Amino acid sequence: MKAQQWRVIVFLSGICLGLSGCMVPQSQLADCQAQNRALAQQSRAQLVELDSLRAHGHELENQLVRTEQEMASLEEQIDLDRKRLANYEHSNGELYDQFKTVANARHLPPNVSRQLADLSRRYPSLNFDPATGIGKLDTDILFDSGQAELKPAAQAMLSELSRILQAPEAGDLKIMVVGHTDNQRLAGKPVRERFSNNFHLSTARALAVADLMRHQGLGEQRIGVAGFGPYQPVAPNVSASDRQKNRRVEIFLMAPDVPVVGWTDSIPSMY
Repeated sequence: MKAQQWRVIVFLSGICLGLSGCMVPQSQLADCQAQNRALAQQSRAQLVELDSLRAHGHELENQLVRTEQEMASLEEQIDLDRKRLANYEHSNGELYDQFKTVANARHLPPNVSRQLADLSRRYPSLNFDPATGIGKLDTDILFDSGQAELKPAAQAMLSELSRILQAPEAGDLKIMVVGHTDNQRLAGKPVRERFSNNFHLSTARALAVADLMRHQGLGEQRIGVAGFGPYQPVAPNVSASDRQKNRRVEIFLMAPDVPVVGWTDSIPSMY
């Protein structure tokens, strides 16, 4: 397009010069010059547009490279989550077998197990496994996003749980409260000022549950607290529903002879 236009411009210029040499009318010469200027201006505009298209093409190429890099990073993160999930399932299987072995030797008191099973039926957010004495709570029911203050409905459910665990037949059970989060960065400056990372948030939520149970009368010496942040997922952190599964608080009910690191009376040989 550019070469053709310049040939036209040169051709018209030659005609104009030829006509001017042959004493053409002034009006024809002016029209020819005006056409020449218009073509020159159009050519310059097209050159500018071409440069703009080239720049836009370069930007699109850069965006494509960045997108490919982000996709590669995301795939790497997903692969890491899958490996963590596989490790968790493996270790959780071993832990389940350990608890099952202990449970076979010493079941939860039948009355306590029945009450906990009934509580889980009335509160769908509480999943209770009578074989191991493990309870799992959905933190979206317990807490608002980015918060560690228990919701009123959660307080009612935990109060009932605490009353069950105060029964004489449950008096020697240890209670370990463990918090977990998904892998999303904490949203909002006020939340990040309060909880610097998901470790802090998961531990604060476990502590909120333990504090309520303590205030309901459970002995402090029976309760332990831990926070794993996002590092023990039960589902890949890919979809919103999977991330929701990873946001949880677990309550482990353990017989006195179940060994727990940090609980000195359960592993006296270490101390």
